[in-house]
Amino acid sequence: MASRAGRWSPPTVPNAPAPRPAARRPRHAPRTRVLLAATIIGALALAARSAQIQIGMGPQLAAAALAQRLVRVPLPATRGLILDAQGQVLAGNVPTYDIVADPAVIPAGQAVGVASRLAPILGQPAARLQKVLTQPLQFAYLAKAQPPAVAQRINADNLPGITTTLVMQRVYGPGAVPGTSLAANVLGFVNAEGQGAYGLEGYYNAVLAGRPGYATAIQDALGYDQVMPHAAHQAAIPGRTLQTAIDGPVQYAVEKDLAARVRAVHGSSGTMIVMNVRTGAIAAWADYPSYNANAYNVTNPTLFRDAGLADLYEPGSVMKVVTFAGALNDGAITPNLHFNETGVAVVDGYAIHDWDLRAHGWISMNYVLEDSLNVGAIHVLDLEGAPRFYANMQRFGIGHPTGVDLAGEDWAPLPALSQMSAVQVATASFGQGIVVTPIEMLAAVNAVANGGVWIQPHVATAITGGGRPATAIRPAARRVMSAAAARTLGQMMVRVVDQPIGSGFMARMWPTWRGQIAGKTGTASVALPTGGYGNQTIDSFTGFFPASNPQYSMLCIIRDPQVTAPLREGAFDAAPTFKQVAEVIIDEHHLVP
Repeated sequence: MASRAGRWSPPTVPNAPAPRPAARRPRHAPRTRVLLAATIIGALALAARSAQIQIGMGPQLAAAALAQRLVRVPLPATRGLILDAQGQVLAGNVPTYDIVADPAVIPAGQAVGVASRLAPILGQPAARLQKVLTQPLQFAYLAKAQPPAVAQRINADNLPGITTTLVMQRVYGPGAVPGTSLAANVLGFVNAEGQGAYGLEGYYNAVLAGRPGYATAIQDALGYDQVMPHAAHQAAIPGRTLQTAIDGPVQYAVEKDLAARVRAVHGSSGTMIVMNVRTGAIAAWADYPSYNANAYNVTNPTLFRDAGLADLYEPGSVMKVVTFAGALNDGAITPNLHFNETGVAVVDGYAIHDWDLRAHGWISMNYVLEDSLNVGAIHVLDLEGAPRFYANMQRFGIGHPTGVDLAGEDWAPLPALSQMSAVQVATASFGQGIVVTPIEMLAAVNAVANGGVWIQPHVATAITGGGRPATAIRPAARRVMSAAAARTLGQMMVRVVDQPIGSGFMARMWPTWRGQIAGKTGTASVALPTGGYGNQTIDSFTGFFPASNPQYSMLCIIRDPQVTAPLREGAFDAAPTFKQVAEVIIDEHHLVP
């Protein structure tokens, strides 16, 4: 008999009767065997596939997993410097640090302690910091643009979830007027996105910004980037340096004296530009009121607009310089040509008068310019002829952009001569009815100082650094009148300052510089939105010195002075500031007449 533990089998007995048939199995037994077999086969296939993946594809999958954790960390480029003519920094960079928190990795119960440690360092209430540190966030700014000393203290404490990020901040020097930075309207600023805006910063942004690079990093278990020094990377290329012609002491004087004059006459604003006669380089440029480029984000945006290149205005009698230039160059007049000046000119039925509303009789062209007579300017136009007068304005750049290297230059093209009425042409001869920008007007006057050669105004003189050869700025130039005609007109402008009736008498620097200051006044009426002209004026004075060998040309503009009518003109409002700045330049550069 079989053991109880074994499988039972019937005994073999000779001649024993045949065994009874076994009981019938349930009908689902074959299906169970199939499912069991399928399960076993599937498990074996899965095991085989797993072994194949681990052995054959393991390196590929490991690489893919690593790639998912690799990130490119941007490396910002250091922005190039902007230097003045003496090599002093006008726009530079200082290291600052943003203080950043990752509340998600601060251990539970430690937020209060972290906030208490940070509060005295950041000068913020601990309650405020604690509120930020307990938020369900993975990134939050606690403070921006902090000095290195603050970052060092925070890093030394090694607080959980707190990091510091280096950010280079653009900085500008203090201006001559409290609350401003030096040459703000020339330089512009760099916005929060790192883009240059306005002025040189905007115009040369691609040059100054450089090119950012990157480093490869792997994110650790807490999500922090750990730089991999031997992985793919590209170094940042720093921006190039911009060398300018801005003369620091002169720029300071222009800002100070312009602001003082605008305030003294209760004007709305002012603009003054100083240009090197021979090169066209801008030595100083200021608007008042101005702003602090270091605090652009809390500044009224209307102050960003540079009136020197974006403010279209009727220039008034300074345009007579261009009118006389064309007529002298064409031989239509000479300084001593006389005519009977009646004090009124009737054009298209309109009566145009001189500023003093009287007739002057037989006078010379010298007298017309000295006393700034509108009727005399119309006579010059008539002698030259409208077509040549119009062509001369265009040669001098009137109605065209100068191409100055500052962002935001505006201009208004001259209407076609065929579309101008006779009275429009007549008033254009003394600077009413047409509009220019201050830099457009100064560039035209500078052509007279430069021996009849118009030269493109520019602020930058060279681009250096960046591991590349220096690039000199080469302005465009063109002859617009003969050298002889330019000398003649220069002497006529000296008489505007020195003669007893000369309207530029407030710019005199006698006795040393007598005969060496060439100038022209302008008092333009301001057009009303409804048509015609009101009582507001834009007063200006332009000129150059020394007249015998011109070195600097200047234009000073005072807008809407609130003084009595006899004093509301360029002779009293703008000429004194011209003189003050000229004296600074003469002393600074040891000029002699």
